Amino acid sequence: MNDLSATIDWPEPGSGSDAGLDPVFAWPTPPYAAYAPIAPSEAPQPCEILGLNNSRTQGQLLQMQARERVAQLLVPPARSPVGLKFSQFRALKLLQTIPAAPKQLDQPPAALDLDQRPRVEFKVHFTGGGELKGMTIGHHENTMGLFLFVPVSEFDDGVRCVFIPRECIASHDIGERLGDVLVKDQLASVEDIEAVAQEQQKLRSQRVGDILLARQIVTPEQLLQAIEQQAKMPMVRIGEALLAMELISYDQLEDALAQQRSDRSVPLGELLVRKGIVTRQQLQSALARKMGYPLVDLERFPVEPDAVRKLPFSVARRLEVLPLVLRDGRLIVAMEDPTRRDALDEIEFVTQLKVAPALTKVGSLQFALPSTYDRFGSESISQREIPLPGLQPDFEFDNTDKLIESLEREVQERGSRDDEPQIEQSDNSLVRLINTMIIEASQQGVSDIHIETHPGREKLKIRFRRDGHLQPYLELPHTYRNAMIARIKIMCDLDISERRKPQDGKINFARFSPQHRLELRVATIPTNNGLEDVVMRLLSSARPIPMERLGLSPDNMARLTAAIERPYGMVLCVGPTGSGKTTTLHSVLSRINTPERKIWTAEDPVEITQAGLRQVQVNPKIDWTFAKALRAFLRADPDVIMVGEIRDEETARIAIEASLTGHLVLSTLHTNSAPETITRLLDMGMDPFNFADSLLAVLAQRLVRRLCPHCLKGSPLPAADLEELQEDYLHAFAPDIRPGRDDLLAQWRQLHGSGGQLMHYHSAGCPQCENTGFRGRAGLHELLSVSREIRRLVQTGSRAEEIQTQAMKEGMRTLRQDGIVKVLQGVTSLAEVRATSNA
Repeated sequence: MNDLSATIDWPEPGSGSDAGLDPVFAWPTPPYAAYAPIAPSEAPQPCEILGLNNSRTQGQLLQMQARERVAQLLVPPARSPVGLKFSQFRALKLLQTIPAAPKQLDQPPAALDLDQRPRVEFKVHFTGGGELKGMTIGHHENTMGLFLFVPVSEFDDGVRCVFIPRECIASHDIGERLGDVLVKDQLASVEDIEAVAQEQQKLRSQRVGDILLARQIVTPEQLLQAIEQQAKMPMVRIGEALLAMELISYDQLEDALAQQRSDRSVPLGELLVRKGIVTRQQLQSALARKMGYPLVDLERFPVEPDAVRKLPFSVARRLEVLPLVLRDGRLIVAMEDPTRRDALDEIEFVTQLKVAPALTKVGSLQFALPSTYDRFGSESISQREIPLPGLQPDFEFDNTDKLIESLEREVQERGSRDDEPQIEQSDNSLVRLINTMIIEASQQGVSDIHIETHPGREKLKIRFRRDGHLQPYLELPHTYRNAMIARIKIMCDLDISERRKPQDGKINFARFSPQHRLELRVATIPTNNGLEDVVMRLLSSARPIPMERLGLSPDNMARLTAAIERPYGMVLCVGPTGSGKTTTLHSVLSRINTPERKIWTAEDPVEITQAGLRQVQVNPKIDWTFAKALRAFLRADPDVIMVGEIRDEETARIAIEASLTGHLVLSTLHTNSAPETITRLLDMGMDPFNFADSLLAVLAQRLVRRLCPHCLKGSPLPAADLEELQEDYLHAFAPDIRPGRDDLLAQWRQLHGSGGQLMHYHSAGCPQCENTGFRGRAGLHELLSVSREIRRLVQTGSRAEEIQTQAMKEGMRTLRQDGIVKVLQGVTSLAEVRATSNA
């Protein structure tokens, strides 16, 4: 036994039960853009354990069970895992290095500002005596304990994660202590710190930081120094700060984060306040103590008139902020929640200044805001209370669309001029607007951004396609028209002077916002009057969806699984553009992606990446086509080949040849149904015998909008609606194979009924679905498995109707029929099914 045995009460090997194990633990990374998040992994991780007597032993970490506060470890020479309680060791270090992104000096200034990786000293005092000290690049703290990120070397910013359980921590210091910082920056004297320390001895429930923060900032000089110091502090997330202060539990944080993922418009801190988990005063305490935001006494602070004049009262009142100081192009504002990034972005947009936030006490703005603006005469009471003619009164908003409306109202107040200057593509406000638009599109699950220009003074219109439907996003004055198109062309390295021909490009958005790793495919289209439209498709780095979550019926799942597990043959996924074909193929690939298989893919573009696949992006501009990629793959010893799309006869012929020579080939095609796919390929000149021998299955699919689960309600299905569903379902059957209505009804009641009663589901609309009744999308599927009889029909060149009849006799169900089943299950509506499938 190793020397940890002296201090650790090792459980019997294998004594732990896997029942109730936590989900795969996601290890944190340094809170800086240079470090990418680590995907949760079930693979064993080499680690080093620091025992209670400071002895070190290496082993493998199998799982972190946060709720049970146990680390599942495999420590040689033992062959079975043991569960080590957090109280039984002092530290656990992962030996795998977390790399830092290389520094790129050619990035924009904003990106360089984000590329921070500061090293600070840490010292941890253990409960049983002793300490651990060193350097760390950022840290995380939660109910589990403390996560440090120790640099590999002086010249390497790669780090190794060190976890110290909360049970073993007596105290810890990360970075300079607050008292030392205040003395160094002349915000407090040594005598002040000593006096506060003595006061703290009397008030053990408070910390030095709390007592000093109670003495709020009252001068611009103090505020500027505090702002500078806050900017140097390591980044701490508000959730981690509240956990460290034990104001919330791990479960409460997880629940709030899950809710925030469905509604990004509300900051986490505000969400916790609304749920009643923390008070606003507790939130402010965390913001000040753990995140370093300075607290300003608005009753005593001398607000500068120049700062107030930079921000209109209507905007300040709506955003609940008060400008305090203007220095060197930077505006410092007081607000109750300085983590509201949307409010800060809007202030920067309106003022064209950099903005730094400071804290103010809850409720203090209610009186300070109007009195300050009245004192400096920036806007009279009558102007604030009576809307200008033709203008709407102020209202709450938190998105770019309404921000533009606010700016347009200010333009109307100034009046319109024919010689109004055009916005330049380098204008900071335009750059921020485009970046914000792309970020919001990504957060909202948008697939495409449409930018539509119009001649004259007509506004520039921007629309988002979400869940397959276009929705207005915002409208911009005509002065933004040329600059916005030019800016997007610059972002994807297109020719900004060429307006007569369409152009295609790609934006790597990480160049402009390193923390957002996504790509956009850009197409510019010339329109009338010498204008251009732009369509951008978001290609966020997605992960494959497990096949179980595709929404396939049990029968379709079983038959598709059987087809893809064959060693050779061809499986096709068909449907119109945007029907999820690529997503389905990658789900299939993830099922068969094992170390025993070599898988090549040819795609245009590569939208989903998977470890283990050899993925190739074709480029027709240099004559690197799907057909040429296929030929190259055949010389590269493949087991499985995925072709993004069969676009021509040559690609189809090579794909069939590949499937006949011992390879499994997956591809897509633009056809309406599974039987039509067979006749389409025969019409392209494929040899019917080779094609029949190679084809294993054809999966046709469509995407429909999913009923919002948050406002979903069910009621007994009326008899008239039931009869209509039956008629629609039975219509596709040939008379000789059509089931009886009573048999069909009995089957539906057994499979989809609630207590034997079929239900009619509908969603009335709620804030979660923006009152549309729909949220997300679901798939409709039609799977044709090639049997001996269908193979004979293909060889004889039979019509699509004959192939469909035989396939339905063997169990195939059409897109419409699969959709009707999903209507009965409450997944979607009948109107959605009818809109996306043929009768």
